[in-house]
Amino acid sequence: MGQKLFWAARTRILFWYTAILLFIFLVSIPAFRYLLAIAIDQRVSQDVSEKIEVFKNLLEGELLDEHNVEVDDPELIKNDKRFQTPYSKEELIDFFDAYLARQIVEDDIFLLTFVEGRFYQSSPRARPTIFKSDSALMKQWKQQTTATQGRFSINDPKSGDVVYMLEPVKVRGQTLGVLVIAHTTRGEEAETIEAVGVVVRVVAALLLLALLLAWLASEQVLSPLQSLSYATRRISESDLNQRLEVQGTGQIADLAHSFNAMMDRLEASFISQRNLINDAGHELRTPITIIQGHLELISDDPIEQQETLAVVRDELDRMTRLVNDLILLAKSERPDFLQVEPVDLDGFTEELFSKAQALAERNWALEGNATGIAMFDRQRMTQAIMNLAQNATQFTQARDTITLGLAIAQGDVHFWVRDTGEGIALSDQTRIFNRFARAANSRRRSEGSGLGLSIVKSIAEAHGGEVTVRSQPGQGATFAIVIPLQIEEK
Repeated sequence: MGQKLFWAARTRILFWYTAILLFIFLVSIPAFRYLLAIAIDQRVSQDVSEKIEVFKNLLEGELLDEHNVEVDDPELIKNDKRFQTPYSKEELIDFFDAYLARQIVEDDIFLLTFVEGRFYQSSPRARPTIFKSDSALMKQWKQQTTATQGRFSINDPKSGDVVYMLEPVKVRGQTLGVLVIAHTTRGEEAETIEAVGVVVRVVAALLLLALLLAWLASEQVLSPLQSLSYATRRISESDLNQRLEVQGTGQIADLAHSFNAMMDRLEASFISQRNLINDAGHELRTPITIIQGHLELISDDPIEQQETLAVVRDELDRMTRLVNDLILLAKSERPDFLQVEPVDLDGFTEELFSKAQALAERNWALEGNATGIAMFDRQRMTQAIMNLAQNATQFTQARDTITLGLAIAQGDVHFWVRDTGEGIALSDQTRIFNRFARAANSRRRSEGSGLGLSIVKSIAEAHGGEVTVRSQPGQGATFAIVIPLQIEEK
C-alpha cells in the first residue's frame, strides 16, 4: 500500500512540485541576500559621497542652501565666519570644529579629522576600537595626501567592514589636514540578516501552504484519470459503452477525447467482427447444408454419384471463394496489404479493357485514356476494377454498354465503370458496400458472395482514396474509384 501511494501520479506530481519549489527557495534566498547587500552598499557609498561633497563645498567657500544635506541650520552656517577657506593650522582647526558641530551623523558613520599628520577630533566622539588613534587604519589615513576611497575588511564582529572616503585639505601644495568619512557595515549586515530571516519565514510558510493547496488541487486535476481507470476496469467484450465525460480544454480533455475515440473505434471493430462472423456463418451454412444433404442421399448409381460430386465441387468452390474474399478483407487492414509500384497508366488501361472484354458479351467501350506514370498497387487495383466490371455484367443484358474510363483531375486518379443496366435504388447505394449486402429487388445473374464491393472499398481506402456510385433505377450505374495521384520520384 505504501509503495502504491508513493508511485501514485498524485504523489509523484507533489514530489516534483516540492522539489521545484525547494530549488527556487534555495536559490532565491542567497540571491535576495546578495542583491540586498548590494543595495545597502550603494546607499552607504551614496551617504558618504554626499557628506564629502558638503565638505568640499564648504572648503571651497561656497555657501550652503537648503539643498545641502544633513546640516542642522543652513542659515547659521551662512553666517558662521569659521566656514571659510583655511590657510593655516588654526583656521583649519576652527573649520573642523564648525564642520563637526554642524553635521548630523547617522548610525555607523564616523567623521574623522587629522591636522598636520595627527588625529584631531571625530564625530561622534565615541569610536570603536578600529578608529582609535593608535590603530593601523588611523595611522594609514593620517599619512594620506591624495583623495581616496575604498573598503577595508576587518575581522571584527562588532564593526564589520569599513567603507570610507578621504579628502585632504591642501594649502599652497602642502597637505594641512585630512577628513575621513567612514561607515562601518555591521549594522547594515545585521539588518540584512534580519530581513533575510523574515523572508525565509514568510517563504517557508507560503511553501507549506502552496504544497497543501497543490495536494488538494492535484486530486481535482487527476480526477479524469481516475475516471479513465474506472472506465477501463469496466470494459469487457460484452460492454464497450464506457465513455468519459469531457470537461473544459487542455491535455486532460484531449486524453478524454482520445479515449472516447479509441472506444468508438474499438466498439465499431468488435461490432464489425461480430457481424462478419455472423454473416460468414450464415453464408457458409447454405453450402454446407447442401453438401451434407447430397452426401447423405448419395446412392450406388454411378451417374447419380457423379451428379452429386459435381454439386459438392461447385459448393466447395463457392466456399473457397468466400473464404478467400474474407481473408482478403482481413488483410486490407494490414500495413503490408499494398505493394505500391510505378504503373504506366496507358498500358494499364489497355490491359484492363482487354481483361474486361473476356468477362461477358457486352458492348464494351473505353474513354478518357490518361497517360503518364502513377504509384499504386497494380494487382489490387486490377482486382478492384475487375470486380466492378464483373458486377456490371451481372446487372446488364448482352445489348447493354459497359464503359471503362481513366482520367487525372485535381491531383487524383479517377477509374470508373459505367453501365446502362437496370440501375440501383437510392436506398441501396450506401448499403451495397457492406459485406454480404445485395441490392434489393435486383435481377442479379449470379449468386456471388456479396463481398465484391466491400473488397473494392477496402482497396480504394487502402490507397487513401474512396469508391463512389451514381445511379438511378432504369438508367444504369457509374462506380468510380478515386485515389491520390502519387508521381514516381526520380
